[in-house]
Parts: sequence; C-alpha cells; structure tokens
Amino acid sequence: MEKAKVYFTKNLTPETVIEMYRVLEKELPGKVAVKVHSGEEGNQNYLHPEFMKPMVEAVKGTIVECNTAYEGERNTTEKHQKLLKQHGWTEYFDVDLLDAVSEDLVLPVRNGFHLNEDYVGGDIIKYDSLLVLSHFKGHPMGGYGGALKQLSIGCASTAGKAWIHSAGTNKDQYTLWDHLPEQDDFLESMADAASAVAEYFKGNAAYISIMCNMSVDCDCCAKAEDPCMKDIGILSSLDPIALDQACVDLVKNSSDPGRDHLMERIDTRHGTHTIDAAVKLGFGTKEYELIEID
Repeated sequence: MEKAKVYFTKNLTPETVIEMYRVLEKELPGKVAVKVHSGEEGNQNYLHPEFMKPMVEAVKGTIVECNTAYEGERNTTEKHQKLLKQHGWTEYFDVDLLDAVSEDLVLPVRNGFHLNEDYVGGDIIKYDSLLVLSHFKGHPMGGYGGALKQLSIGCASTAGKAWIHSAGTNKDQYTLWDHLPEQDDFLESMADAASAVAEYFKGNAAYISIMCNMSVDCDCCAKAEDPCMKDIGILSSLDPIALDQACVDLVKNSSDPGRDHLMERIDTRHGTHTIDAAVKLGFGTKEYELIEID
C-alpha cells in the first residue's frame, strides 16, 4: 500500500481547520455528518463549539453524537440532550443524537478479530458523508483518543459501545463493567468497529485531528487531568490509521517535558495496538508522508 498523505500545521485557529480540510482536495458530498466529542459535564479540556463553528459551517454539516455506556451526564438521551445545550452545541448547530430515537443500524465487520457486526446510531443513515473532527489526547482505557476511536466508540450506540468494550459479548451498559475482556481484545474490537464505519462511508469521509489541550485523560472524563503538553497543531488525512499514527509520532518525537507522561498513558494501555490491528483489517496504512503546511 502506498504511503498515505498526512497534512500538518502548527497554526491552531478555527480558520486553519478549514484550510486543513481544503488541502485534502476532497469535497464531501450530500448531507455531511460531523463527528465531534461534545465533552462530559465537568471536563475542562474538550474543544468548544465556537472553535468548530467555521469548519462545520463550511461543509454545511450536522453535529452527530451518540449516548455513552458509562455513568455520567451522557448515558441517556434526556441527560445528553440537556448537556449538549449546556455546552452550547445546539446554540450553534443542528445536532443529531444518532441513537436517540432510531433503532441501531447494524453494520457488517469483515474478517474482524472479535466482532462480526457493529451497532451504530440508527440516524447515521441520514448522511451521505462523514467528517471526523477529533481532539487528540490521552484516554484512560484506550491509551489515546483520535480518529479510530471516533469511528468506533464515537459512532456506536450505547449497545454498540458495550459490544465493543466487551469484545462482542455484552450489549448491556449496566452489566458491562463487571466482566471486561483482555485489554488487547478491547483494542482489537475498536479496530473492528472502526473498519465497519470506514467501509460504510468509504470514499466519502475525511479526518482532521486537533492536537491541543492534551491531557492523559479523555474528554469523556468529568474529572480530567489538566493538559500535560504544549499544543502541537492540526493534522488532516483521508486515512484515519495514518492520521492516528502521525499524531502518536508527533507526541513520541516531542521534546516537551510532558511528553513522557502522555506516552506512559498510551504505552501502558497498549494504545498503538489499535493502530496495528486496524492495519491488519486493511482499511488504511500507518505508513505516511507528513506534509507541513505554513
């Protein structure tokens, strides 16, 4: 497989996000779903809607999210909709909570490690294309959160999130946490689910990752550590695997004093195993050419 093109800029502005989309030379057709992380209540690090506004408007997109599978303010539709309003998302955008009303859409997983199907928010059928706006940072379970996590857990319904976390043995958010699988099985299941969504939007997806506010904790954490590294920049690609690999490499190769803390989180959770598993599933490559944009 040829090296993927990954574009990178150190400029961190809302307008630069649009520039990083334009360099991909990919006009997303039809109705565009824009996947973001809207932030758990109490989290101080998530990217606010004001930052995303120019990019979402540029593609005439609809913000999409799904309910969670853990205790918090986003694990029921009622609470989640309230928090989306509280965080300002519904003030600026049309927001579609994909699993609020519709039955889950079941996507096939081809040659998966653990999953043969993926359960995503049913409203996803309304959309012709997908723009994934990831906030790259650490994660308590996955090691890091980026494009692959957005494709997998991010697009999964509550049942789908439980299915991924349990490596395909449980769809119940309340009993899920009693019997978790081996760590690598969970990471491989994330790759399985990501492959299904990538295949669903094949040819009609673009990926942008924003490397700022980089805590070892995810935006899903109500009590998250403050960022441990200085901001790095914005990356974009048509290949989510290459994009995640490039983000990890930028952290790994950084001389920032907080680099070791973030890499310790990624490494102790075997975070890059998700990337390696995704490569084996064949929907992208971790070999890339990094193209810096002024």
